[in-house]
Amino acid sequence: MIRDSEPLVLGIETSCDETGVGVVRGHTLLADAIASSVEEHARFGGVVPEVASRAHLEAMTPTVERALADAGATFQDVDAFAVTAGPGLPGALMVGVAAAKAYALSLGKPLYGVNHLAAHVAVDQLEHGPLPKPCVAMLVSGGHSSLLLVPDITGDVRSLGSTVDDAAGEAFDKVARVLDLGFPGGPVIDRRAREGDPAAIPFPRGKYDDGTYDFSFSGLKTAVARWVEAKERAGEPVPVADVAASFQEAVVDVLTHKAIKVCHENDVKDLLIGGGVAANSRLRALAQERCDDAGIRLRVPRPKLCTDNGAMVAALGSELLASGRPPSELDLPADSSLPLV
Repeated sequence: MIRDSEPLVLGIETSCDETGVGVVRGHTLLADAIASSVEEHARFGGVVPEVASRAHLEAMTPTVERALADAGATFQDVDAFAVTAGPGLPGALMVGVAAAKAYALSLGKPLYGVNHLAAHVAVDQLEHGPLPKPCVAMLVSGGHSSLLLVPDITGDVRSLGSTVDDAAGEAFDKVARVLDLGFPGGPVIDRRAREGDPAAIPFPRGKYDDGTYDFSFSGLKTAVARWVEAKERAGEPVPVADVAASFQEAVVDVLTHKAIKVCHENDVKDLLIGGGVAANSRLRALAQERCDDAGIRLRVPRPKLCTDNGAMVAALGSELLASGRPPSELDLPADSSLPLV
C-alpha cells in the first residue's frame, strides 16, 4: 500500500487498438501498462473495430492488475479513475468506459471521462512538468491531425485546425501498403526514409499556404500511389527508400510549417507535439530546427508517451481532480465524436 499527499489516479485508454492503463500521482508516472492488438490487425492492413473491441475485453482485467502491481498499489489506494470517453472507435470506447464505471462504482471513487485529444496534451506534464499557459498543441496520429490552442488543459482547449480528409498517420499506413511495407506504416517508413533522399521526388504539399490551419493528406497519398504505379507500369524498380523519404518530408514539412504559423499568429511561444506520429524522428528533428529558428520552445514527450496509453488519461484525470473539476456522472456515455469542451 502507498500513500502520499497527492491523489492516486488510474487511467484507462481503449479508443483504438491499445489497451492502456496508467497510474499517476500528480505529475509523477508510477505505471504505464499496455496490451496491444496491432498484430491481430496487421493481416488486414488496418485496425478492425470488432477485433479491437474483443481484444480490449480480453486484456482489460490483466492490464489493470499489471499497472497496479507496477505502481506498488492496490485498488484501495486509488483515489479516482479516469477513462477515455471519446473520440475513438465506438465499440472499443465502450469497453473502457464500462470497465471504468464498474471500478469506480464498486470502490466508491470518482470517475472522470476525458477527451482523447486533450489527454495527449496532458501527458507531456509527466515528462516536462506543468504546461505553459497558453501553449499550442499539434496532435498527429492515425485518426487525428489537429492544431489546438490550450489556455487551460482542464477546461479551455480550442480547436484551430484539423485534417479535412486523411490524418497524417493514416497516410503513413496507406503509403506503407502501397510500398508493401506492412502495418503499421509509421515506424517502417521512418526507418526506410533514413536510407533515402527526401528531395528525390517533389510530392505535393496540400493546403500549405491556404490561409487556414487545416491539413489535407489524401492528395499526397494518391500522388505517391500514382507515382509508384507509373514506375511499375514502365517495368522500372521502385526506389522504396526515396519514396518513403520524399513522402515523409512532404508530411512533416506541412505539419511543422502550420504549427509555427499558429504560434506566430496567436502570439504563443510554446509548442507541444503529441500523438503517435510525434514519435517520427524526422518530424521531431524538423520541428526542433524550425522552433529554434522562430524562437519557440518545443516540448515533445518521449516516443512511448506519444502513442496511445493509459498514462495520458491518468495525467488528465489527475489535473481535473486537482483543479476541483466535478467528476462525471455514472451515465457517462462513450462518444465516438466527443468534442474537446
